[in-house]
Amino acid sequence: MDKSGELKNLRPARIVTLGCRLNQADTALMTCRLQQLGFFVQSDTDSAAPELIIINSCAVTAAAAAKSRQAARKLQKLYPAARMVFTGCAAEINDVNLAGEKYLTLGNTQKRCLSEILKTGVVPELIRSREVPVANFAEKAHGLFPHRTRAFIKIQEGCDNFCSYCIVPYTRGPSRSRDFDEVINDCRQAIASGAPEIIITGVNTCNYLDQGKDLCRVIETLCETVPGDWRLRLSSTEPALDNLVLLETMAKYPRKVCRFLHLALQHGCDSVLQRMNRHYTVDDFACFVKTARKLIPGIHLGSDVIAGFPGESDAEFEASFEFIKHMQFANLHVFSYSKRSGTPAATMPGQVHEAVKKERHSRLEALGRMMKDDFQRSMDGQTLDVIFETVDRNGIAHGWSDNYIAVSAPADRVELSKIVPLQYRADTLI
Repeated sequence: MDKSGELKNLRPARIVTLGCRLNQADTALMTCRLQQLGFFVQSDTDSAAPELIIINSCAVTAAAAAKSRQAARKLQKLYPAARMVFTGCAAEINDVNLAGEKYLTLGNTQKRCLSEILKTGVVPELIRSREVPVANFAEKAHGLFPHRTRAFIKIQEGCDNFCSYCIVPYTRGPSRSRDFDEVINDCRQAIASGAPEIIITGVNTCNYLDQGKDLCRVIETLCETVPGDWRLRLSSTEPALDNLVLLETMAKYPRKVCRFLHLALQHGCDSVLQRMNRHYTVDDFACFVKTARKLIPGIHLGSDVIAGFPGESDAEFEASFEFIKHMQFANLHVFSYSKRSGTPAATMPGQVHEAVKKERHSRLEALGRMMKDDFQRSMDGQTLDVIFETVDRNGIAHGWSDNYIAVSAPADRVELSKIVPLQYRADTLI
């Protein structure tokens, strides 16, 4: 039976995923659970009415939480007969008032019970992640990615850092790790299904530990035991010096592990890092970056920074700006600080005026564009391993190199969803 014939026998469901890569991984696991119940997950372009809608929400900012709720209301209005499940981080916080809404509201850990809940029809009480006993976990499902090239594999959940601006420890609960054998099997299944790239995800993947096996052991096991033409990418990592061994492990497998790390700096001045409750200094960060570039030539180092954190003086901002410039990141995600209800920073003195935040944000964004261009030019003429994922209406294929450079080429010259070695030209179509 062809795919269209198979779908006729399944019930349509839609999952709207907002926010981080960990949510993408959770959606893939819920897709598996829905398939076991006889559903198929529609693509974004499918206009047919779904029987079930799941909003996998985000709450990293108040705006993200509001957007999640707006998405639920919009789809409920479009498809009033569909059953609605509202889950994810926005379901866990008190400032998203869901009273009176016709949603089945589930906390993040309750996603693992989705099959049983839908099968029995019993509506459970909301259980927040911070209320669940701290223990490692098994998902008892594997990720399915019907509309994606890359596979997001969840290995860890929660955070113990409690950065003063961040709501995540309150929405994801304390740090805990997924069963090691299940992680490896999930990756194996994704690769066997044709995924050319595996992305390891979690709130703090460097904190992974199960059965005495850490993130480095996950990498080693995959690279040494799973055959095939595939590659591994790590999502956001912490720049603590305790994690330097991770760089050594990455360097051992240059043909498998992508030359990519996203290191969240947040600020380039120690006094602000202290107010943020970040657990490193700028010297620690610089040491990590220097070691990464020494062990892994051509590595793409990206980062997040916050402009206008409470109390940020002109001198602190300028110190941060110069440090960021010195780091020469390959990409920079700039955020203007916004109050997040329930976090210590929301009530800190010295809240920075919006006009000042806007000006600082603009300067950092301009710096980020310059550094990105510099990194891309530094790769000119080098052979990069690229996975092409899409083709536009003009017949041009678009994809990403292992060190996360966007690459385009005529579609008739490349194969999609495969690792293709190409000589990179910074200013021209390959």
